[in-house]
Amino acid sequence: MRNLVLFLALASTGMGIAQNETRFGSDLRREREALKACGQISKIADCGQTLVLGQPLHIAVGSLAPGNGFGAGLALVGHKNFVNEWRTNFSFDAVATMNSSWRAGGYMKAFKLAGGNQYHTAPLFYLYSQSISLNRVDYFGLGPATTPLTHTTFGFSANITGADAIVPVSLNGKVPKFAIVAELNGRFPSVRPGVETNIPSINSLFTESTAPGLSRQPMFVEPSEGLRLVPTLFKGRIHLNYLVQFQQFWAAGDNAYSFRRFNGDFNHEIPLSALSKSLGKYYGNSQSPVFPHNGPDYCGGAGREGEAMPCPKASLTQKLEGSIRLRAFLSESFAGKGSSVPFYFSPTIGGSDVNGTSMLPSYPDYRFRGPDLLLFRGVIEHSLGPLPIGALVSAEEGKIGLRRDDVSLDHFRHSFGAGLTVHAGGLPVISFVYAWGGSEGSHPIATVDPALLGSAARPSLF
Repeated sequence: MRNLVLFLALASTGMGIAQNETRFGSDLRREREALKACGQISKIADCGQTLVLGQPLHIAVGSLAPGNGFGAGLALVGHKNFVNEWRTNFSFDAVATMNSSWRAGGYMKAFKLAGGNQYHTAPLFYLYSQSISLNRVDYFGLGPATTPLTHTTFGFSANITGADAIVPVSLNGKVPKFAIVAELNGRFPSVRPGVETNIPSINSLFTESTAPGLSRQPMFVEPSEGLRLVPTLFKGRIHLNYLVQFQQFWAAGDNAYSFRRFNGDFNHEIPLSALSKSLGKYYGNSQSPVFPHNGPDYCGGAGREGEAMPCPKASLTQKLEGSIRLRAFLSESFAGKGSSVPFYFSPTIGGSDVNGTSMLPSYPDYRFRGPDLLLFRGVIEHSLGPLPIGALVSAEEGKIGLRRDDVSLDHFRHSFGAGLTVHAGGLPVISFVYAWGGSEGSHPIATVDPALLGSAARPSLF
């Protein structure tokens, strides 16, 4: 930690020397001045905030995919406001873990303020290129009937380079309730044998027929299109976030792995403050929202001119916070005759998936894998006094299918969870959850979200 502080201070000093100070130089100077206070006991909290949130340099932290550990590195962050109301923010980061896995990428958001700074009524563009190398991803086979006896591992690397756009649609001049979403990605996957000494490698138990895509991994072009709806119901008592999306995975020069996918993701949030006026006196905002114009390392909102550290500061609250969140998620894949969905692009349930999303956490990570998935999840989270700490309980039911007919409303696997979360200002979300209720024991999970609180997600790995 001391070496990181020294590095940031030296970088700020060397890069901030300029005859005519730019915004970038100004941010460096302010960060350098903030780091000088790290030796004062009374400034420890502010120093910690600068180290993990400061602009333009800060420490990057977060959990990589399950089994690959906690990553730490550096991030470079900046933003630019233009006179024509266009705003951009960008970041570059790189982290590595103790098992030699790593992730590095560059991200840029561009949007235009419109209608009196109502940025959510104007198009949003996202450009990114991210590379990742994971030394452990577990594989038990495909379908809902696999057993722990076929537990193997493989190494996975990928580069995802692409762009997406969100175009809000306004009717009769009102604030948009839905948006058209479009995406175009180039995906460059690579699979290698596992390196765990006590778990067999995937190629020792599986072949191309039982793990499609094991023998070769072509480059994929992936366009997608969809519709996002974000209305509120019953005078703000229920917030909806619905996404309906179609993806096409075109394998370059190899139609054996080309397929299409439909995703339906239906999220509902009920802030406890909105249930009644009497509760509203005691409750503040339930959670910091995810702002689509923020990048993974940036939590500064729409961009404010000349501000060196726009992320919200960690602070105590005198009001309670709480919410009920409900999610229904359906994913179905369509492969033509003679084609198969590559196993590394099939979603998983059990523990967390390769993106770090929790699904049936009482089961081992990646426990069930298949091209079709159905999940129902309910979470209640509530703050513990004035501290930025919350308690949560969750209940989930889900299933994996090899065919679309397998995804029916019966024979679900279930899981329950309880734990603590930390939401401190713009800091990454930290969670400690103990999950139980499945047929394969219990599963403790500790994670650090790889994105700052309020920031948009990184590109999906499948």
